[in-house]
Amino acid sequence: MLLETINSPSDLKKLKLEQLTDLATEVRKYLLDTVSATGGHLGSNLGTVELSIAMHYCFNSPEDKIIWDVGHQAYTHKILTGRLDRFHTQRQYKGISGFPKMSESEHDAFGVGHSSTSISAGLGMAAAASLDGKRNHSIAVIGDGSLTGGMAFEALNQAGHLKKNLIVILNDNEMSISKNVGAFSAFISRKMTGRYYRDLKKEMQVLLKNIPAFGTDILQFARRAENSLKGFLTPGSLFEALGFDYIGPLDGHNLIQLVDVFNNINELDGPLLVHVMTTKGKGYKPAEETPAQYHGVGVFDVETGKGTAKSEVKSYTDLFGETMLKLAEEDSKIVAITAAMPDGTGLNLFSQRFPDRFFDVGIAEQHAMAFAAGLAADGFRPVAAIYSTFVQRAYDQVFHDICLQNLPVTIAMDRAGLVGDDGPTHHGAFDLSYLRHLPGITVMAPKDENELRHMLKTAVYSGLPMALRYPRGTGYGVKLDCDLKILEIGKGETLSDGDDLSIIAIGATVYPALQAAEALKLNGISAGVINARFVKPLDAELILGAALKTGKVITVEENALQGGFGSAILELIYDNNLQDVKIKRLGIPDHYIEQGSQAQLRKDVGIDAEEIVAAAIKFMK
Repeated sequence: MLLETINSPSDLKKLKLEQLTDLATEVRKYLLDTVSATGGHLGSNLGTVELSIAMHYCFNSPEDKIIWDVGHQAYTHKILTGRLDRFHTQRQYKGISGFPKMSESEHDAFGVGHSSTSISAGLGMAAAASLDGKRNHSIAVIGDGSLTGGMAFEALNQAGHLKKNLIVILNDNEMSISKNVGAFSAFISRKMTGRYYRDLKKEMQVLLKNIPAFGTDILQFARRAENSLKGFLTPGSLFEALGFDYIGPLDGHNLIQLVDVFNNINELDGPLLVHVMTTKGKGYKPAEETPAQYHGVGVFDVETGKGTAKSEVKSYTDLFGETMLKLAEEDSKIVAITAAMPDGTGLNLFSQRFPDRFFDVGIAEQHAMAFAAGLAADGFRPVAAIYSTFVQRAYDQVFHDICLQNLPVTIAMDRAGLVGDDGPTHHGAFDLSYLRHLPGITVMAPKDENELRHMLKTAVYSGLPMALRYPRGTGYGVKLDCDLKILEIGKGETLSDGDDLSIIAIGATVYPALQAAEALKLNGISAGVINARFVKPLDAELILGAALKTGKVITVEENALQGGFGSAILELIYDNNLQDVKIKRLGIPDHYIEQGSQAQLRKDVGIDAEEIVAAAIKFMK
């Protein structure tokens, strides 16, 4: 197999051009075999096999810096840069990351996981190379989805101004273009980037400039004619206006064409944008036909395309989506917002049932929050469903546009806490810390899927800025109430009484706390358990009463300890002069948590039932 001979980009360069297509076939089969056994991002990676091979065949990593936006499409890159023997461990506990990571390989020029960062980072590297007098390339690979992020356009704007040697490769797997126009455009791109054309163009520019009186006018006319031709044949006018030389669109699965163009642009200066058309799920029919279902996959059977892991219990995401549908059927003022994740947030059914009240803003979380604030200011009840780790990107809008103006926006934060295999870029480990200090916001987390439903209704009808966080994965299979009720804001509940110790838990840690309390009975420790429900406002009467009764408190949260739920309890007890109460906080420590199963990671940070028991016994001693 050709693939087994590739341990670095230098090995790839030893292959003949005609061998690259065979290599692409091998890589695609290897990706299918491996990802079907481990899970991961499949469709996007099947779509960038040829692109990855062509880049490493023509450019010189790590001297040339290849920066992948998000990193969902960098598996072939990892395989070609010396990680073939470890690739089966990707996204596994103590294995390699599912995203480019600087500490993992010198060929991972920049760590990624969130979108729209590649052009900014690539431009920074291009500016650094210029300051150092180097001639290496900075290549930012960004998808059409990530290009919807405002940060990408901010970077494009500056890049056009600075005129540094930056190559932006737009991996476009959504735009439709006719075969004939695409073929002719690719022909034009190859010719316009060829040495003969470039040399002739420079000579003609010099010649025209030297013609007395009329030369400059003729040159300007020629430039307008060239731009008009390219604008008529290609969708590159926007990028040309931003100061980029536009090349494309190119067939992203035609290796010969890609290599030809990449070799040509190796010698070009200034900002370039290469528009490459690819197909999500290329080479695997189920992924090509339903790309959204094969974006991120679990373990599945390659022959049937069906997942092998099944659960009778619904996920928090699914129940959130169903509850949104139920609420919206009863109230026409309820609207839903997501940032390019209708399936991932469970709003796909809502979008089908209420298309006029559903808004997918693209990868633009900042805009999503201000947009929701605008809807709320005009009398609607917006629910913005965004993963916890991505709400971080809109912190200022949560503060300035929502909380400062006391607007009733519900922020539904899916994937809060430890999300598992996607690792540190995707853990929702900080939302309790960065939200609870904002004046006016209410922050809550359900103990189970039934409580999630009630909390969602509570948030929608509170008339206040509300943040609702819930974990990735399935619930507990608890019975679901037929009628949704509005909870009293800031009121927790006592789930079990204890005389020796009070365990105060929030969200996904409540059930482990209950299990720990049962186990502690065997050790002669009577532990009470409180489901706090609210991080802000806290149920001061309930919590202070429990603290006074037992004199010892353990707080448990699936959030960073710094500034989180436990810190809020500490502040409450200190502010009420209960200096004799002893407190132990359990949560995510002050370092980034790598990938692994949720169960394993919860054990590692000490918040599963067994670790709570161990901590409690030690604390009581």
